[in-house]
Amino acid sequence: MKKFLLSGASRTMLAVRYACAVGVALAAGSAAQAATEIQVWHSLSDTNKAEFDKVVKQYNSDQSDVVVKTRAFPSQQALQSETRAAISAKKAPNLVQFEDNHSPEVVAEHKAVLPLYELLAKYPIKDLNWFLPGTASFTKDAKGRLLAFPFMAEIPVMFYNTDLYKKAGLDVKAPARTWQDLQGELLKLRDVAQSDCPYATSDQVEVHIENLAPINNQTYTSNANGLTVSKVASNFQFDTLYMRHISLMVSWKRSLLFTKHTSGNEADKAFTSGECAVLTSGSGAFGEFNAKRGLSFGVAPLPFYAQATKQGGRPFVSGSAFWAMDGRPQAEEKATAGFLAFLSKPVVAAAWHQRTGFLPLTDAAFRASDVSFYSKVPGAQAVIASMRDNPTANERGFRMANYDRIQPVIDRELDDAFEGKTPPMAALNNVQARAKNLPR
Repeated sequence: MKKFLLSGASRTMLAVRYACAVGVALAAGSAAQAATEIQVWHSLSDTNKAEFDKVVKQYNSDQSDVVVKTRAFPSQQALQSETRAAISAKKAPNLVQFEDNHSPEVVAEHKAVLPLYELLAKYPIKDLNWFLPGTASFTKDAKGRLLAFPFMAEIPVMFYNTDLYKKAGLDVKAPARTWQDLQGELLKLRDVAQSDCPYATSDQVEVHIENLAPINNQTYTSNANGLTVSKVASNFQFDTLYMRHISLMVSWKRSLLFTKHTSGNEADKAFTSGECAVLTSGSGAFGEFNAKRGLSFGVAPLPFYAQATKQGGRPFVSGSAFWAMDGRPQAEEKATAGFLAFLSKPVVAAAWHQRTGFLPLTDAAFRASDVSFYSKVPGAQAVIASMRDNPTANERGFRMANYDRIQPVIDRELDDAFEGKTPPMAALNNVQARAKNLPR
């Protein structure tokens, strides 16, 4: 076999190329080592998870100093369980999505939590003008300080299938504003459009119990919804409005106007498929509906009762938020604040709002939203724009100790009432009695 010997010049050139290749590799390795990694854990729905993954991918590609890695969980319960284990093992992530438990100060007092106002005091986000400045109960403490990053803020709304509305001879630009008028529309959807599911609801406690109060300009609990007296337990303000509403829902169930009700978002799927004509659910379901081909829909505020108020109020802002974990290295804290600053950019926050249905994060994000986007979905812009102003006393939100334990009790009683197993007033009394027996 012949051997080919390299000339001196060739050997020199090869050595140079090899050295360059090694240098590039070492430089790349050094850059990779220099990047700060932060972990973000969440329980977003599949559609919203896909959108969040796009945001993270964009951030990671736009800069090289920070690498954001996400971990998705199938439920909030699974996420909280794993977070507790990670905290015990001193391996907590940097950001965790927690749902509103209506006691944000209690969460902020945990030694593993770094309140957002403390993080932003070290690494401020410039020119930040929040879209929801008056929301007191969702992610702020009694002093108005921001405790968490409200990236998944939402409100309950009414979605309606515009194709079925047209088939029933209804005006898609003027859906019912009261529950009584909605009943007339549901009858036409059942009888004219021949819908087997005129009305369904997800998040039944939020829609039919919690927000029945602010929508009808009433308080939900005593002590101004628990916002004025922090050391005194608040009690529910159930009255004839609640009995009237639950009784109406029971009559709708019996007449096949109201066919599906769930505590989570399971009923959303029936609307996505076109099975149900009207759905009350969180605005965060918007992304799933918007991604469904062939589904035409509109958005409207939750209905109110004309006997209770001349004009419907605004619902409580709730949802979930990113909470920062304490005890992380300074470089990770800085990187976490930098990632939140990126999420706050108008173009990023506007795209997130439009693709998911979560409320705009900042006022700039709302103004950056494409008007043509809103024009495709009847009522969407009006509903979102109505949330810009400061809330009234009844709309600011509510606080109640151990509400995460009380809400399942409400959910069970509501199920029994809707199914005709328990009279409406008895169900409400059961909620009051059982809530009082829970430790506060």
